[in-house]
Amino acid sequence: MDSNFGRGIESKIMSYCQNHLNAIVINFVDMIAHSRSDNAILKEIAPDESAYRSLTRSWFEHSSFFGMLRQLSTKKNVKIIITSDHGSIRCLHGVKAMGDKDTSTNLRYKCGRNVKADPRNAILIKNPQEYKLPRRNGIVNYIIAKEDFYFVYPTDYHKYLNQYNDTFQHGGISIDEMILPVITLDSKL
Repeated sequence: MDSNFGRGIESKIMSYCQNHLNAIVINFVDMIAHSRSDNAILKEIAPDESAYRSLTRSWFEHSSFFGMLRQLSTKKNVKIIITSDHGSIRCLHGVKAMGDKDTSTNLRYKCGRNVKADPRNAILIKNPQEYKLPRRNGIVNYIIAKEDFYFVYPTDYHKYLNQYNDTFQHGGISIDEMILPVITLDSKL
Protein backbone atom coordinates (compact mmCIF):
# COMPACT_ATOMS: atom_id res chain seq x y z
CA MET A 1 0.00 0.00 0.00
CA ASP A 2 1.62 3.29 -1.04
CA SER A 3 1.14 6.41 1.08
CA ASN A 4 -1.46 8.06 -1.19
CA PHE A 5 -3.51 4.89 -1.35
CA GLY A 6 -3.18 4.50 2.42
CA ARG A 7 -4.38 8.04 3.08
CA GLY A 8 -7.33 7.39 0.74
CA ILE A 9 -8.31 4.27 2.69
CA GLU A 10 -7.83 6.15 5.96
CA SER A 11 -10.20 8.90 4.83
CA LYS A 12 -12.92 6.32 4.00
CA ILE A 13 -12.24 3.71 6.72
CA MET A 14 -15.49 4.32 8.60
CA SER A 15 -17.53 3.53 5.47
CA TYR A 16 -15.93 0.06 5.39
CA CYS A 17 -17.50 -0.78 8.78
CA GLN A 18 -20.74 -1.82 7.07
CA ASN A 19 -18.95 -4.79 5.46
CA HIS A 20 -18.70 -8.13 7.26
CA LEU A 21 -15.00 -8.45 6.44
CA ASN A 22 -12.31 -6.14 5.11
CA ALA A 23 -8.70 -7.09 4.46
CA ILE A 24 -6.03 -4.45 4.03
CA VAL A 25 -2.44 -5.35 3.22
CA ILE A 26 0.19 -2.94 4.52
CA ASN A 27 3.59 -3.82 3.19
CA PHE A 28 5.77 -1.07 4.66
CA VAL A 29 7.85 -3.21 7.03
CA ASP A 30 8.57 -5.75 4.28
CA MET A 31 9.52 -2.98 1.85
CA ILE A 32 11.93 -1.45 4.37
CA ALA A 33 13.49 -4.85 5.10
CA HIS A 34 14.15 -5.57 1.44
CA SER A 35 15.18 -2.01 0.51
CA ARG A 36 17.72 -1.80 3.30
CA SER A 37 20.19 -3.97 1.38
CA ASP A 38 20.12 -1.63 -1.65
CA ASN A 39 19.76 1.77 -0.03
CA ALA A 40 22.71 3.46 1.70
CA ILE A 41 20.43 5.97 3.46
CA LEU A 42 18.34 3.18 5.03
CA LYS A 43 21.51 1.41 6.16
CA GLU A 44 22.61 4.65 7.81
CA ILE A 45 19.22 5.29 9.45
CA ALA A 46 18.79 1.68 10.60
CA PRO A 47 22.28 0.19 11.07
CA ASP A 48 21.14 -2.38 13.64
CA GLU A 49 18.02 -4.09 14.99
CA SER A 50 17.32 -1.43 17.60
CA ALA A 51 17.42 1.35 15.00
CA TYR A 52 15.33 -0.75 12.60
CA ARG A 53 12.66 -1.16 15.28
CA SER A 54 12.82 2.57 16.05
CA LEU A 55 12.35 3.41 12.35
CA THR A 56 9.39 1.02 12.18
CA ARG A 57 7.84 2.57 15.28
CA SER A 58 8.29 6.08 13.89
CA TRP A 59 6.63 5.02 10.63
CA PHE A 60 3.72 3.44 12.54
CA GLU A 61 3.10 6.52 14.70
CA HIS A 62 2.79 8.69 11.58
CA SER A 63 1.14 6.14 9.28
CA SER A 64 -2.29 5.99 7.73
CA PHE A 65 -2.56 2.56 9.37
CA PHE A 66 -2.39 4.12 12.85
CA GLY A 67 -4.89 6.74 11.71
CA MET A 68 -7.27 3.96 10.66
CA LEU A 69 -6.91 2.28 14.04
CA ARG A 70 -7.61 5.56 15.88
CA GLN A 71 -10.78 6.13 13.85
CA LEU A 72 -12.01 2.55 14.24
CA SER A 73 -11.49 2.75 18.02
CA THR A 74 -14.42 5.19 18.15
CA LYS A 75 -16.88 2.76 16.50
CA LYS A 76 -18.97 0.15 18.34
CA ASN A 77 -18.61 -3.56 17.62
CA VAL A 78 -15.44 -3.40 15.57
CA LYS A 79 -13.02 -6.31 15.65
CA ILE A 80 -9.57 -5.89 14.13
CA ILE A 81 -7.12 -8.73 13.58
CA ILE A 82 -3.53 -7.76 12.87
CA THR A 83 -1.00 -10.32 11.71
CA SER A 84 1.80 -10.89 9.26
CA ASP A 85 2.29 -13.37 6.45
CA HIS A 86 5.83 -14.09 7.64
CA GLY A 87 8.49 -12.99 10.05
CA SER A 88 12.03 -12.02 9.18
CA ILE A 89 15.51 -12.54 10.50
CA ARG A 90 18.66 -10.45 10.43
CA CYS A 91 21.01 -12.38 8.16
CA LEU A 92 24.64 -12.24 9.21
CA HIS A 93 26.27 -15.27 7.54
CA GLY A 94 26.50 -15.99 3.84
CA VAL A 95 26.81 -19.54 2.58
CA LYS A 96 27.57 -20.66 -0.97
CA ALA A 97 24.64 -22.11 -2.89
CA MET A 98 25.06 -24.14 -6.03
CA GLY A 99 22.39 -24.49 -8.71
CA ASP A 100 21.71 -24.09 -12.40
CA LYS A 101 20.56 -20.91 -14.15
CA ASP A 102 16.88 -21.71 -13.50
CA THR A 103 17.28 -21.86 -9.70
CA SER A 104 15.04 -19.46 -7.74
CA THR A 105 16.60 -16.22 -6.51
CA ASN A 106 15.40 -15.95 -2.89
CA LEU A 107 18.22 -15.46 -0.37
CA ARG A 108 16.75 -17.80 2.29
CA TYR A 109 15.46 -20.67 0.13
CA LYS A 110 16.16 -21.98 -3.32
CA CYS A 111 14.47 -24.53 -5.53
CA GLY A 112 15.70 -26.01 -8.76
CA ARG A 113 17.62 -28.89 -10.22
CA ASN A 114 20.48 -30.08 -8.04
CA VAL A 115 20.55 -27.07 -5.69
CA LYS A 116 23.05 -27.59 -2.89
CA ALA A 117 24.54 -25.85 0.11
CA ASP A 118 26.55 -26.85 3.15
CA PRO A 119 24.22 -29.08 5.23
CA ARG A 120 25.42 -27.37 8.41
CA ASN A 121 23.75 -24.17 7.19
CA ALA A 122 20.78 -25.44 5.19
CA ILE A 123 18.19 -28.16 5.00
CA LEU A 124 18.26 -30.10 1.74
CA ILE A 125 14.88 -31.38 0.59
CA LYS A 126 15.24 -33.98 -2.15
CA ASN A 127 11.60 -35.09 -2.18
CA PRO A 128 9.40 -31.97 -2.05
CA GLN A 129 6.14 -33.97 -1.76
CA GLU A 130 7.19 -35.19 1.70
CA TYR A 131 7.06 -31.56 2.84
CA LYS A 132 3.96 -30.63 0.81
CA LEU A 133 6.11 -28.47 -1.46
CA PRO A 134 5.46 -28.25 -5.20
CA ARG A 135 7.52 -30.27 -7.63
CA ARG A 136 8.12 -28.16 -10.71
CA ASN A 137 9.20 -29.27 -14.17
CA GLY A 138 10.68 -32.63 -13.40
CA ILE A 139 13.28 -33.21 -10.73
CA VAL A 140 13.39 -30.31 -8.31
CA ASN A 141 14.87 -30.09 -4.87
CA TYR A 142 15.00 -27.33 -2.27
CA ILE A 143 17.50 -25.85 0.12
CA ILE A 144 16.24 -23.80 3.03
CA ALA A 145 18.58 -21.64 5.10
CA LYS A 146 18.90 -22.29 8.82
CA GLU A 147 19.37 -19.72 11.57
CA ASP A 148 20.77 -16.42 10.22
CA PHE A 149 22.35 -17.73 7.01
CA TYR A 150 21.61 -16.48 3.51
CA PHE A 151 22.52 -18.01 0.16
CA VAL A 152 25.06 -16.50 -2.21
CA TYR A 153 26.12 -17.93 -5.57
CA PRO A 154 29.85 -18.44 -6.21
CA THR A 155 29.71 -15.92 -9.08
CA ASP A 156 30.53 -12.50 -7.58
CA TYR A 157 30.43 -14.17 -4.18
CA HIS A 158 32.10 -11.36 -2.19
CA LYS A 159 30.04 -8.63 -3.86
CA TYR A 160 26.74 -10.26 -2.85
CA LEU A 161 28.10 -11.44 0.47
CA ASN A 162 28.71 -7.78 1.39
CA GLN A 163 25.50 -6.50 -0.21
CA TYR A 164 23.17 -8.81 1.75
CA ASN A 165 25.09 -9.15 5.00
CA ASP A 166 23.21 -7.64 7.94
CA THR A 167 19.89 -7.39 6.06
CA PHE A 168 16.46 -8.62 7.13
CA GLN A 169 15.23 -11.53 5.04
CA HIS A 170 12.57 -14.23 5.13
CA GLY A 171 11.88 -17.63 3.66
CA GLY A 172 14.18 -19.76 5.78
CA ILE A 173 13.80 -21.89 8.85
CA SER A 174 14.14 -19.88 12.03
CA ILE A 175 11.80 -19.17 14.91
CA ASP A 176 11.73 -15.47 13.95
CA GLU A 177 10.35 -16.33 10.50
CA MET A 178 7.97 -19.13 11.39
CA ILE A 179 6.13 -17.91 14.51
CA LEU A 180 3.72 -15.21 13.45
CA PRO A 181 2.29 -12.60 15.79
CA VAL A 182 -1.50 -12.23 15.85
CA ILE A 183 -3.47 -9.72 17.87
CA THR A 184 -7.22 -9.21 18.04
CA LEU A 185 -8.52 -5.78 18.97
CA ASP A 186 -12.11 -5.12 20.04
CA SER A 187 -13.61 -1.67 20.41
CA LYS A 188 -14.19 -0.63 24.02
CA LEU A 189 -17.49 1.11 23.33
